[in-house]
Amino acid sequence: PRHKCGNQKSCPKNYFAFKIVSGAANVVGPSICFEDLVLMSSVKNNIGRGLNIALVNGTTGQLLKTDSFDMYSG
Repeated sequence: PRHKCGNQKSCPKNYFAFKIVSGAANVVGPSICFEDLVLMSSVKNNIGRGLNIALVNGTTGQLLKTDSFDMYSG
């Protein structure tokens, strides 16, 4: 069976499914999936160098904001 965000198991009731994948240099970009919806990825063109963050409402699961923080340039 297929599980949300490609996870190996389903989440218990009243829990959100998510998957965060780190990038690999310039070869593979990072991605963030939440409840089977890709929030950030190179395909969506909304990732950056450094830490990529998606702010999600913990009660409703609604995406509030995405951003990246370039830790290299300071």
